[in-house]
Amino acid sequence: MIYLKAGKAVVRMTDFNMDFYKGKKVLVTGHNGFKGSWMCRMLIGAGAEVTGYSTEPPTQPNLFSLSDLAPHMNSVMGDVRDLQYMLEVFDRVKPEIVIHMAAQPIVRDSYKEPVYTYETNVMGTVHVLECVRQCASVKSFVNVTTDKVYLNREWNWGYRENEELNGYDPYSNSKSCSELVTGCYRNSFFNPQDNAARRVAISTARAGNVSGGGDFANDRIIPDCVRAMQAGKEIIVRNPYSTRPFQFVLEPVYCYLMLAAAQYSDPSLAGNYNVGPDDCDCLTTGRLVDLFCEKWNGAGMKQHAAWKNVSDQGPHEANFLKLDCAKIKSTFGWQPHWHIDTAMEKIVEWTKVWQEGGNIPACMDSEIAEFLKA
Repeated sequence: MIYLKAGKAVVRMTDFNMDFYKGKKVLVTGHNGFKGSWMCRMLIGAGAEVTGYSTEPPTQPNLFSLSDLAPHMNSVMGDVRDLQYMLEVFDRVKPEIVIHMAAQPIVRDSYKEPVYTYETNVMGTVHVLECVRQCASVKSFVNVTTDKVYLNREWNWGYRENEELNGYDPYSNSKSCSELVTGCYRNSFFNPQDNAARRVAISTARAGNVSGGGDFANDRIIPDCVRAMQAGKEIIVRNPYSTRPFQFVLEPVYCYLMLAAAQYSDPSLAGNYNVGPDDCDCLTTGRLVDLFCEKWNGAGMKQHAAWKNVSDQGPHEANFLKLDCAKIKSTFGWQPHWHIDTAMEKIVEWTKVWQEGGNIPACMDSEIAEFLKA
């Protein structure tokens, strides 16, 4: 159903169905990362022809291997900094939809390796967009960035899409730059007001802190919790009073796919979108860990979960940050499927299956099916 609001057509989220992707050629950069693995699982389940382009999985263990994705897709090992090789992959695959998630995604690592972070997150975006420009088959492109792209003044209200972009640390700032690069390519090469320009719908999606089963990254709070349980130790929390918008991994992944599909059919829907949780899921880190401990201890796990506050005097990280998601809600009628309480139950559920040597692909498929019905 489409209805009119303020003189503009608005697409209801109920119109979107994953069946749209059946037979579609989709290229995902960063496909073997945490979010990329969940996205590929969703796309494969929908019948898409999926090609992934990424360096080797960033962690051991990693969700990509555990979820048995490689036999069901075209997994290409390549670096987004290698333009020539990526051009060859695009030319060979001829994707219709491109979702760019490859990145150096860790704030603390960006302080250690700022040059690599900028090379990957900025020039990597340039290279992907150049491939889109030279590949006539592409109709829809989504660049996945972060809520940290904004100049964070630690306000009590959420940032809107028209706020200033100027992230503080090398990771956040490189993603701000990635947004600017995307806007430049959109204006210069795919401008809908230029009759001579190719019609490629280009959007960016700015998500908050994502959690879910299978995240093994360093310096992320939920993986830190799981690692502590594995080691039989207390959970160390660096900054329990910082506030972040936490959401289950399938929330942004679903939104990226919804956005890519919607603008494929109607390029006027392309734009910059915040993808974040409701205010009730903007929690302090301490409260988030409390919730993890409650769900963990209530699930009959062997290890008892508890945490302590231990500041390590690390580099600057934001204390308060949240998003205003009115634009994506009003444009698509989107609402979060699961709030943080349900999300944490699913994280513990996945972790229990993993610890007990259970069927990870079946667990993921079950969570995806349940999520889509919510």
